[in-house]
Amino acid sequence: MQLTTDLKGLASVRAFRTLLVVRLLSQTGDGMVQVGLATLFFFQAHSMATASGVATALVVMLLPFSVVGPLTGPLIDRWRRRQTLLYGNLARAGLIAATAVVLRVLGRGPLLYVLVLVALGTSRFLLSVLSAGLPQVVARERLLVANSVVPTLGGAATALGAVIGVLLRLLLPEGSPQETASLVTAVLLYCGAALVVTRLRPDQLGPDGREGNGGTGLGAGLVAAAADLVDAVVYLVRRGTPGLALTTMALHRFVYGMEVVTVILVARNLLAAPQDADRGLALFGVLMGAMVAGHGVAVVLTPLAHERVSPSAWVVACLVGGSAGQLVLVATYDQYWMTGGLLVFGTGVQGAKIAVDTIVQSDTADFYRGRAFSIYDVLFNTAECVAAGAAVLVLPGTGWSVPVQAALVVLVWVVAAAYWWLVRALGGVPRAVAAEAETGSRQQRAEPLGGSAAR
Repeated sequence: MQLTTDLKGLASVRAFRTLLVVRLLSQTGDGMVQVGLATLFFFQAHSMATASGVATALVVMLLPFSVVGPLTGPLIDRWRRRQTLLYGNLARAGLIAATAVVLRVLGRGPLLYVLVLVALGTSRFLLSVLSAGLPQVVARERLLVANSVVPTLGGAATALGAVIGVLLRLLLPEGSPQETASLVTAVLLYCGAALVVTRLRPDQLGPDGREGNGGTGLGAGLVAAAADLVDAVVYLVRRGTPGLALTTMALHRFVYGMEVVTVILVARNLLAAPQDADRGLALFGVLMGAMVAGHGVAVVLTPLAHERVSPSAWVVACLVGGSAGQLVLVATYDQYWMTGGLLVFGTGVQGAKIAVDTIVQSDTADFYRGRAFSIYDVLFNTAECVAAGAAVLVLPGTGWSVPVQAALVVLVWVVAAAYWWLVRALGGVPRAVAAEAETGSRQQRAEPLGGSAAR
């Protein structure tokens, strides 16, 4: 089977294994940080009691990177990505260490929240760096399989970190040790990720054709960031397929954000008594667990589908197929039916995301790839922020609304149809653009059929 062959091929590439270990260590630390902050900020149970509370939590968590994210993309394409991962993980370790100290000495306050938000933004930035560097160590024909495996294992690592963090809170005595243990452990994991990434050559993750940029200063990088970002947006639009994929993903992410708010409110205020926060949070865990399980199903189905259909066709299939699960939410809020519907919806969400990752990686020259994934992240976060704001306006306190759910299904169908029509108008292939003539050799190195795997 081709899937088995691809998995064996990926496992045989030392640089891929190194990059995967870096991601697993990093995301395990992320899970522990989330648990360590569970009693702070927007992760408190009472913030999930209303649509406005959920919206505030999402906006506070996502908006900061949405604002600064566009400026980070050009830096990913200017700075050597291996060095960025090295120093970025060390910086993140320092931020979390400072958070632990401030939490213990000063307690909650503005300084603590600023440190938390900067650390979360740094985590998102480093995930973009990892995504931009992946095509440098994986052959182009195996990118889809890599995009199926890597994010899922990363998500599992985050869940593992959360479980370890919960166990630490249960086993340690109340007080400062209980509050900071998971943060301190996360610091060690981030330092471990920085150590592991040194197994790669400084230039092994690109960017291609930018010799000497490892020494580019922050000031010079920021001065050029705006122009570089505009250049990347123009490139993605002119290229066609990556621009369409990113737009489709952003619109679908809006739908996903609306469904997440719906699930939180239904679990908190409809399936459980509003005053029983513990029961509501437990139900939320079950419903979101079903959606995450759907992500796992997509990991299995997507590589198998890739043997028969193109990534763009799989995006459409996942959007339409996932909407079948949304139709269940139109019909009922019964816990068991909702669980099944969210499983189907989660499969569609993750399957489409894997295909979009592959399209952006394979159809974008390495010269622009870092900026493309930074734009990708910003669109992700902004779409969820917009969804949070829309939820405040249209969702009732119980979270379940037949008209809203029906409108979301129709929106998905319209997006799927428009994407399919526009991709067919392109002939299913990206346009050649003038910038590629200037970076032809760089693109050939960035998108090899077998050469990068040998690295």
